[in-house]
Amino acid sequence: MHLQVLKLILWSKEGHPPRIVSFEPGMVNVISGASKTGKSAVIPIIDYCLASTKCSIPVGTIRKACSWFGIVIQTIEGQKLLARREPGDLKQTGDMMLLESEGEIDVPVETPVKNSTADGVKRILDRLSALSNLDLEPTAEPGFNSRVSFRDLTAFMFQPQYIVANPAVLFFNADTTEHREKLKAIFPYVVGAVTADMLAAKWEIDKLQRQLRRKEAELNAMRSSVRTWQVEAQGWIRQALELGLVPPNTVIPDNWPDMLEMLRTIAQGSSRSAQPSVGSIEATLVELQRLREEERRIAAMLAERRQRLNEIQRLIDSSLSYGSAMQIRRERLNVSTWLGEIAERSDDPIVALGGGGRDRIDMLREALAGVELQLRSQPSLSDAFDRERVRLRGAVEEGTAALSAIRREMVLLERRSEQVRQATFRSDRIERFLGRLEQVIQLYERTGEDAKLPAEIDAIRTQIADYRKIYSENQVRQKQIAALKMIEAYASRIIPTLDAEWPNAPIELSVDDLTVRVVHPDRTDYLWEIGSGANWLAYHVAVMAALQRFFLTDIGHPVPGLLVFDQPSQVYFPRGFEGAHVSELGRTRDEDVRAIRWVFEALGSEVVQAHGRLQIIVLDHAGPEVWGEIEGVTLVEEWRGDEKLVPVVWTGEAAAS
Repeated sequence: MHLQVLKLILWSKEGHPPRIVSFEPGMVNVISGASKTGKSAVIPIIDYCLASTKCSIPVGTIRKACSWFGIVIQTIEGQKLLARREPGDLKQTGDMMLLESEGEIDVPVETPVKNSTADGVKRILDRLSALSNLDLEPTAEPGFNSRVSFRDLTAFMFQPQYIVANPAVLFFNADTTEHREKLKAIFPYVVGAVTADMLAAKWEIDKLQRQLRRKEAELNAMRSSVRTWQVEAQGWIRQALELGLVPPNTVIPDNWPDMLEMLRTIAQGSSRSAQPSVGSIEATLVELQRLREEERRIAAMLAERRQRLNEIQRLIDSSLSYGSAMQIRRERLNVSTWLGEIAERSDDPIVALGGGGRDRIDMLREALAGVELQLRSQPSLSDAFDRERVRLRGAVEEGTAALSAIRREMVLLERRSEQVRQATFRSDRIERFLGRLEQVIQLYERTGEDAKLPAEIDAIRTQIADYRKIYSENQVRQKQIAALKMIEAYASRIIPTLDAEWPNAPIELSVDDLTVRVVHPDRTDYLWEIGSGANWLAYHVAVMAALQRFFLTDIGHPVPGLLVFDQPSQVYFPRGFEGAHVSELGRTRDEDVRAIRWVFEALGSEVVQAHGRLQIIVLDHAGPEVWGEIEGVTLVEEWRGDEKLVPVVWTGEAAAS
């Protein structure tokens, strides 16, 4: 990801012009300064403006004097100004201002105004990083395996003062369990062992495997039922013989296909085809059969008459409603008769209406006559419907009585004849047998080689195999090992240029422990097992530079080409260059200065090799007399005396005497 810091901006609470610190892209930018000048606030300010979840900017002078903090970054889309309000007593605030331009951004002189949020800026940074939107693990509660975000990648960007030579912690924020576990989870993604396409394939594999397990369980249950049924198939055919569904002299086949074909033929039969002939049963059965036919006929006729009765009733109800409406109209128009009688008396004031008043009354009287005519025709229509309703109601009652009589007669016949009861039970038994037989045949056909479910299972297995070519755990493991070997090789070439105790000893980068191991011929030592701050600093610088070199091999890698180191010289000059020098190794001042220069030379070499794609910012006590005239290294500002991150006019402080 192309992201480099061009400017760091502070806005005053008192209305002073903004404080701007400018950086050069593709260089090692050095801010040199004495203690308590604000150097250690640079990383927290950049981190805060990159939408961190917590404001780590030191409380005190900086937080009291500044109302907003901002950075201008160069991205592949152009320049962006990310400004964030000072949170006051809160841990952080989501209030941000975002300005974007394909060219150069003019820093606002006035206090920024919120037009975005930290979450919105995170989404923009995630997009610029081209990160996958999928979680690392396709589970309901991913936890530390949630999707990789830009915020996770800051672990490879910053080396604050408490980290840069820390034997127990190698990466930014890895001193907390939450960030430590998340960093271990995303490491395969960061080193390219898992890509966005591989994550998508992993999710597809998980989804397909769940589908496969469900369908295989369904198929196994079906096949288990079918195997049980195949064993019992001869029993099914013998039962069909007993029920008269096949001729008595039928030979039961031995092989399964012929047996299945016979069962299919049996399943197409019915209880009627299995009943004995009329001549072989008593007259009661004949009568019962006749009564059943009559029962079906009367039930059908009764259903039809009930339907017609319901329709007639609805028509009558509609007619009554219509008549009521006409009656209301008649009552309203009846006033026209009264008006007409009054109009016939010339001495009545109604005659003064003039202008067609009498004609209008005549129109109302004509409308009344029409309504009365409709009302006179209404009763005859309703009477006809009433007669039909009475007739149909009588027919329904007759049909109901006839149906009840037939059913009572059938019950009496069944009670009197044991043979009838047996025949009835036998018919029901045959129908149930045929239903079960048809069901198990369908079940078998669903599990056949040409059935849909086995074909779906084969298709899912083929899809999984195709996705396995894109993603597999073994593939991820091998790719991660190869990537770590490459990073370790880069670091092993950088370490000899630094002040390490074993410059030629190979190292191993342990993802499980998030640290390095130094490999000796007879033993392997973790970073925390090695003494000397010079060693810790050397391995921190070498590993971070090696990681950036590895990231730059992929032009679209999500980790920004940005490194910020805070006070690497503290290992050699813990009290700064202004005080008396006491080397922990008993070395001379010049030897310690030379060791610090080696750090700057190593970093300068990295930015030169990166050809502008890597920017490094170093905040240190060391001045140009230590790292001057190194290719790729440039001085940004020197903060001493009244020169500080926060101008003294903002705070009213005077220069130290």
